[in-house]
Amino acid sequence: MITAMKSEFEKVSRSVRGVLWGRKAQKTKMLVLGRSLSDGLLAKLIIYLLLSIVAYLYLQPILYMVSTMFKNMSDLLDPTVKWIPREITWENVTKALKGLQYPEALRNTALISVTCSLVQVIICAMTGYALARLELPFKGLFTALIILTFLIPPQVIIIPLYVIFSKLGLLNSIFVFLIPAIFGQGLKGALFILIFRQFFKAQPPSLEEAAKLDGASTARLFFGIMLPLARSACLVVFLFSFIWYWNMYYEPSMFLTKGFTPLSIRLDMLEDVLNPSLLGNTRTIVNPITESTKMAAAFLIILPPIIVFMFLQRWFVSGIERTGIVE
Repeated sequence: MITAMKSEFEKVSRSVRGVLWGRKAQKTKMLVLGRSLSDGLLAKLIIYLLLSIVAYLYLQPILYMVSTMFKNMSDLLDPTVKWIPREITWENVTKALKGLQYPEALRNTALISVTCSLVQVIICAMTGYALARLELPFKGLFTALIILTFLIPPQVIIIPLYVIFSKLGLLNSIFVFLIPAIFGQGLKGALFILIFRQFFKAQPPSLEEAAKLDGASTARLFFGIMLPLARSACLVVFLFSFIWYWNMYYEPSMFLTKGFTPLSIRLDMLEDVLNPSLLGNTRTIVNPITESTKMAAAFLIILPPIIVFMFLQRWFVSGIERTGIVE
């Protein structure tokens, strides 16, 4: 009888252990795989791994730039020094500041970027509103022509523009960018017009109808009601425009060759500014330009847009979502 009881007890124990093991296995499965495809531990690990790889691909050039700008000549020539220099030197940053003539070039670049971006926001918003909400003759034709200007590469029209600006005496001044922006044809102006057009088309007509019943004119309706509603679109357009004006190289290299030059052009002049004797007959190199000096200069050029984006990234991302650029 005792043997039978032991056998029965072992059967019950095995059954209990089986149930407990099954529950543990089920919990482990739920933890690893999750209820759906995206909430399990395995799926999260794969997502974080992919995001880390993408982040590294984007950040690697900047990390290399920052690492190299603090290397001296011996660290540059030593293949064992990859990321962290054995001795941090600020000499390259000092030479880059001097070679870029940083305060003057920064002022020129900021003047072009801020002024033209603000003008683009106002002009493109007005054009986008007119195409979206006003009854205009040939509105479809105008929209098609605006899209066409976006598709034409700038290299095709650069010579006619150069001749026009040269005859008007506007070369080497901010007006070569400001005047096209005033007429809605600034850098990527067609794209910004389409962004505003899409935003204003998505607004309910009842807003305008109520204002029109109160006797509001078109100008008051735009500046008093619609433009304040488009704050998110204005911020997105301003930031895109600011970054593109800041980083442009081709147009300034054609229109701004001396005097009023932005930072992107000053990078090409680094050698001539630091070693002016190379332009004469003596050809004595006083300040040798190394890869570290070029990396320091490049980092100084991109530093202001990075700071601007760090302060405005929250509004920038929410603005992109509201304008319908991404779904």
